[in-house]
Amino acid sequence: MPNLYGAWTRTRPRLLLALPPLLLAGAIVCAGLSWRTESANREIAALEAGRDRPVAADAPAPILLARVLQLARRDATEEMEPLVAALESRDAPALLARARYALGNARLRRALNLIERGQLDPAGPLIVLARQEYRRALQARPEFWDAKFNLDVASRLIRDFPEIDRQVGDELKAEPKKIWTDIPGQPRGAP
Repeated sequence: MPNLYGAWTRTRPRLLLALPPLLLAGAIVCAGLSWRTESANREIAALEAGRDRPVAADAPAPILLARVLQLARRDATEEMEPLVAALESRDAPALLARARYALGNARLRRALNLIERGQLDPAGPLIVLARQEYRRALQARPEFWDAKFNLDVASRLIRDFPEIDRQVGDELKAEPKKIWTDIPGQPRGAP
């Protein structure tokens, strides 16, 4: 016991001298992290308010997601793709799933606009790309119900418009297999 008390009396002054610089360093680090978080929150709020701000690919993941969502509202899919790719390298599967879902929605909206105007040929590839994005969103976050639902909708669009799969020719050669939907658990044939 006397050795422990003697060691404490020898090291206590050194610890008391080292404690203020350590506390100061910790306070500086906490202030820097707080400033960085506040700056990121301001950037996200500006993007959500609709202000167009460029975001670098090395920005924090929440800022990348905010920019992707802003671009999705404008259907700027070409600008979204590099940001979504940058999110893949981060360890944020929930944010990546939301970004892929937004990219799929933007492509599906564009495809639905084309379908409403009767332009089925250019709508097909967009639907296929939207389905791929929904699948990738589900790979990142398997319980993402909205992505499951939209994947189902996009898959049914391809089955409902079999001429999208047409390769050559002006006439649609409808096969009975391609007209009926494939609902699991439902018998094939007439409804």
